[in-house]
Amino acid sequence: MDGNDRRILTVTAIGHALVHTFELSIPVFLPVWMEAFDLSVVMAGAVASLGYAAFGIGALPGGVLVDRYGSKPLIAGSLVGMGSGFLALLVVHDVAVFALALVLWGMAASVYHPAGLALISTGVKERGRGFAYHGIAGNVGTALGPLAIVVLLGMRDWLTTVVALAVVAVAAGILAASVSIDEDRALGTESSSTAATDGGMQSFSQFLTTSRRLFVSGFGLVFVAVMFEGIYYRGILTFLPGIFESTLSTMSIPTGNSSSRYAYSALLLVGTIGQYLGGRLSDRIDPARGLAGVFAALAVAALLFEPLVSLGVTGVTVTVLLFGILLFGEQPLMQATVAEESPPDVRGLTYGYTYLGAFGVGALGAGLTGAFLSASSRTALFIVLAAIAVVAAIAGLCVYWRRTA
Repeated sequence: MDGNDRRILTVTAIGHALVHTFELSIPVFLPVWMEAFDLSVVMAGAVASLGYAAFGIGALPGGVLVDRYGSKPLIAGSLVGMGSGFLALLVVHDVAVFALALVLWGMAASVYHPAGLALISTGVKERGRGFAYHGIAGNVGTALGPLAIVVLLGMRDWLTTVVALAVVAVAAGILAASVSIDEDRALGTESSSTAATDGGMQSFSQFLTTSRRLFVSGFGLVFVAVMFEGIYYRGILTFLPGIFESTLSTMSIPTGNSSSRYAYSALLLVGTIGQYLGGRLSDRIDPARGLAGVFAALAVAALLFEPLVSLGVTGVTVTVLLFGILLFGEQPLMQATVAEESPPDVRGLTYGYTYLGAFGVGALGAGLTGAFLSASSRTALFIVLAAIAVVAAIAGLCVYWRRTA
C-alpha cells in the first residue's frame, strides 16, 4: 500500500469506528437520559427510533451526495455532524429538542457508510485488504467504543462524557477534511462492467427502473430478511443495558448497577468473535443457507433469554456469549448474501437499500421494545422477537431455495 492508500484507510478506519461508537453508545446513555429528561420507557424508545431511522433513511440520499460531491467532504461533514448532534444535547430542555438532537446525529451518521465504502473502492488499490481493515475498525468501535463510554460514565457525569465523545468526532472530521488524498487513484483497475453506474443515477426514471429490476430479483427476498434482521437487532440492543440492570440489581454484585453496562459491552466485544466466525462460514457454505440457520438460532436464543438470565450471573454470562456470537455472526453472512443477489453494476444502490432496511426500517425495533416493556412482560417481548427472527430465517431459506432450484 502506498501513502494515499494509508491516508484513506486512516480516515475511514477512524470514521467507521466512531460511527459505531456513537450508534451503540445510545443504549448505554438511554437509562441516564431517561432519568435526566424524565422520559418514560415508551418515549425514550420512540426518540431513539427517530435517531436510528434517520441513520438508515439517509443512506440512499447519502449515496447520491457522494456521487455528486465526492467522499472526503461527506466523511468530514458526517463526523462533524455527529459531534454536533451530541453537543446539542447540552441545551436540551424538552423532549422535542432531545429528539431533534438524535435526528441530527442520525442524519449525519447515515452519510458515512456510502461515503467511506465508495472512497475505499475508488481510492485504494488493494481494495479487498482495504475493506478488511475498514471492517476491523468498525468492529473495534462496536465493541470497545461503548465500553469506553461506560468507563467515562463511571468517572464523570453524562454531560462531560457526551462532550468528550463529540470533541473526538469533530477533531476527526477536521482531520478528514485536511488530509490530502486522491479519491480516484484505483479507478484505472475498475472493470468496464460498472460503467452503468459511473457518475451515479442520471435521472429519477433510471433510479426507479433500476430499483424495480433489483427488487424483482432475489434481492427482494434478501431485503425482507434485512428488514426483520434490523428490527430484531435494534429491538434487542436498545434496551439491553436496562434489562441487564433490572436483572442484576436483584443479585449480590459488588460493582452495583454499572455491571449491567459492562455486561452489554462484553456482549459487543464477543461480537467480534461472531463477525470472524460468520465471515469464515460464508466462505465455506452458501451464505443464504448459513443466514437462515443463524436466524433460526436467534429465534431459539430469544425464547431462552428469560430462562437463562434467571439463573443469575452464570446465566447472564451465557446470554452474553450466545447473543454476542449470533447477533454479530449473521452480519458477514448477510453482506455476502446481498453481494450474491445483486449485479455488480448496481452494487452501490443495493447496499444503499440494505442500509435503509437494516437501519431505517430496523429502527422500529427500538419503539417496539419500548412499547412491550411498558405495556407487557419481557417474556412477551422475546416471543415477538423470536417470531421476527423466524420470518428472517424463512426469507433466507427462500433465497437459498431460489438459487439452488
